[in-house]
Amino acid sequence: AQAGMAIPALGTTHADYFYGDIPCTRELTKEEVEEAYEKNTGLVIVETIEENKIDPMAVPGIVVKNHGPFAWGKSPANAVYNAVVMETVAEMDLKTLQLNPDATIAKYVLDKHYMRKHGPNAYYGQK
Repeated sequence: AQAGMAIPALGTTHADYFYGDIPCTRELTKEEVEEAYEKNTGLVIVETIEENKIDPMAVPGIVVKNHGPFAWGKSPANAVYNAVVMETVAEMDLKTLQLNPDATIAKYVLDKHYMRKHGPNAYYGQK
């Protein structure tokens, strides 16, 4: 959040829970902070999801620039779990990008790992 960067999808742990990069919102304006900070934090989250055409259940979290991570899920427990996964993959990404600034994951690997757990023909993982 402090870096103002999305959390990129770089590995299969990320792909198992988030279908693509975890986005980062824009910075709130001075007016947004002073007038209705909490409300505008929520609005900038919605704005980012809509502008990037993200399915919020396929990417169940976001980073609010200069603020921190927000996660959601099918239940409160699932939202907490997704928050832990976000923190874990953010730490993994930091270490990965220190070792290899050009690291990526192939889209077909991302697709396989996400869809086998969450797609219409899901077959992997606990239900």
